[in-house]
Amino acid sequence: MRFTDKVCIVTGATSGIGRATAERMGEEGGKVLIVGRDGDRGQEVVNFIRNKGGDAQFAEVDLADAKAIEAAVNQAVLAWGKVDILVNDAAMMTFTPIVDLSVEDWDQVLAVNLRAVFLFCKHCIPHMNGGAIVNVSSVHAHQTTANVIPYAASKGGMEAFTRGVSLEYDIAKVRINCVAPGAVDTPMLWDNPNVKSGKEKIEGVIGKPADIASAICYLASDEARFINGTTLVADGGRLTIL
Repeated sequence: MRFTDKVCIVTGATSGIGRATAERMGEEGGKVLIVGRDGDRGQEVVNFIRNKGGDAQFAEVDLADAKAIEAAVNQAVLAWGKVDILVNDAAMMTFTPIVDLSVEDWDQVLAVNLRAVFLFCKHCIPHMNGGAIVNVSSVHAHQTTANVIPYAASKGGMEAFTRGVSLEYDIAKVRINCVAPGAVDTPMLWDNPNVKSGKEKIEGVIGKPADIASAICYLASDEARFINGTTLVADGGRLTIL
């Protein structure tokens, strides 16, 4: 029970990797704030955790809304008095060549994928003492494909952000790391038009959300107390074939 009485905030927690992570943390004793946009699915995750004997709440948040992010953190602190774990998983993609990409679409991707990470960290860290942050990056931060430049840029920025934050705080106050998944069996993978059209080949092993949740929970737990400012690539070897 690695997360007994730990207050955990997980974004993108209504599906895929975020949901698997939130449910795992709840099963292991965590008090989990489910952050997402779909209230029905959010309540499903809350109910799952409560049925396992855990504690959870849902916060409906548009990650492009700075005030909504601050309110979500305040909700967790009001309910449980602190923040121990923050997992920034929520993300979005566009699939447009850079010369055709609108400024609005660029700004939206960077707001959801990178600015929201900054804002959650900004508001959570003051409530942490011995906490851990895990940001969910991507192999696209290291090797990418055409037509997903905002996504790749946001994930590269996330990893640089993570390294920087790790230098600002004593490891005893907060640790911050990334997990960089490869191809994972989620709607984001199969709804990708590059995958549907065959432009992006899905070769090698396809992971399950639970596989990435295991890596996230390891970095969030005390088992990883000596790991800080780094990225764990969890891709089944996908980077070697991109």
